[in-house]
Amino acid sequence: MARILVLWCPDWPVVAQLSDLPPDTPTAVLERGGTVLACSPRAREEGVRRGMRRRDAQARCPELVLRDHDADADARAFEPILALIESLSPGVAPLRPGLCALGVPARYYGGEIEAAAVITEQLVEHGLWDVRCGIADDLFTAEQAARRAPVQEALVVPAGGSPDFVRELPLDVLDDAEMVDLLRRLGLRTLGDFARLPSRDVHTRFGPLGAMAHRLARGEDHRLVARREVPPDLIGRAVFEPPLTSSEAIAFSLRTAAESFVAALAGRGEVATAVRIEIDADGALAHERAWRHPRWFSSADLIDRVRWQLQVPGVIAHPVDEVRIVPEALATLGEHAESLFGGGVDEQVERGVARVQSLVGPEAVRSAGVQGGRDPRERQLTAPWGDRPVGVRATDAPWPGAIPSAPAPARVLPEPVPAQVVGAEGQSVVVTGRGGLTGEPARFRPRPDEAWQPVAAWAGPWPIDDLWWDEHAARRVARFQVVGVDGSAWLMCVENGHWWTEARYD
Repeated sequence: MARILVLWCPDWPVVAQLSDLPPDTPTAVLERGGTVLACSPRAREEGVRRGMRRRDAQARCPELVLRDHDADADARAFEPILALIESLSPGVAPLRPGLCALGVPARYYGGEIEAAAVITEQLVEHGLWDVRCGIADDLFTAEQAARRAPVQEALVVPAGGSPDFVRELPLDVLDDAEMVDLLRRLGLRTLGDFARLPSRDVHTRFGPLGAMAHRLARGEDHRLVARREVPPDLIGRAVFEPPLTSSEAIAFSLRTAAESFVAALAGRGEVATAVRIEIDADGALAHERAWRHPRWFSSADLIDRVRWQLQVPGVIAHPVDEVRIVPEALATLGEHAESLFGGGVDEQVERGVARVQSLVGPEAVRSAGVQGGRDPRERQLTAPWGDRPVGVRATDAPWPGAIPSAPAPARVLPEPVPAQVVGAEGQSVVVTGRGGLTGEPARFRPRPDEAWQPVAAWAGPWPIDDLWWDEHAARRVARFQVVGVDGSAWLMCVENGHWWTEARYD
């Protein structure tokens, strides 16, 4: 019987989306419902756990850095790992981002432990520090062994030892939470307790899914590992003989390769929305960079990106002998086809923005949008040009306490600045606990360095009792629209008796 090796990278959503932060930073990734999907070891030391709600996690660790889960980003980040493993042993089966399986290449590497050691060493050199291996007769047992293996090591279950290994595992390793809860109420605690139940009774009570779980508890996982289908070679290549030193000559010679690259994708009904351009000089990789496009790359777009990349100082210090265009993100052609009556995106605008992005960096050029929220700062939405924003709050959802959306303030301050609002006799105007005013606004100044002026009109309050369930993060805020006699209009808020200016209307 073929043995199976499972590679597990713990906390993969954190590794994929928060790799730009220092390793000792407490981090976590949230699911759509606002619960913790994965967290870093430093966050676990502070008491953060998977399944914990956002407010509870922040209460345990106030300095916790949170990101919304992006499944596409997880898959993109795991693709180079799969490619590296495939270069060592073909036939990798991705189970999900951060977890994959393959047949143990024991004969090629001289043994099961040796094969796991070679693969682990290559992944560590690639920069993946926490990787663990499990080897067993079946997929389920190999995965459980990987989850219990030390860091950068392998746990090998002897041939025929799957029933003994899984016998002492807790019921939590099964995916069906409802069935696990029922088994616990029946007095069962381990997979061994579950395995001793008669198979016919389990099938009668739980159906096919329960019968499958019962086989796993007995160490009899007969599922086959579905190997990943290796995609066709869609890499665009341009080899220069002799090597070239002029960026214009390289861009001109690349035209045929770029057109063939786009045509090959079109023949599959796909387009590239992200590519990686690799430039070789003197037989070695001299420079590479990933590029994104808000729509999709045409051959002219690819040539422009190569030309801009070659203009980076030091890229063509030596003659260039090869340029490769590697697709990193593909989409179906139908999603990006031109409309019947035109109205598409202006290509000149796209190329101009992409040119600026190539000069100042991908993160420095951002597109703006609107999302749901109660105040203007919450409704702001930005994302790098060409990237799709994630974790966007719906604008059509109910937002109790939100200010009127029209007219919208023209200038939103990065941070609120102190302000003052007083009544006719100079007394401070505040909002009571019942939402009433202690006096009518008569004079105000939106900034400490500006002069007082009479109030020509005002509207509000719009009270918000935000995060009332969290005693540490709870806020009671009331917002007002205030117009001065000079015609200036402001969005202000009052909290704990203090006034703040948040935005200005034009």
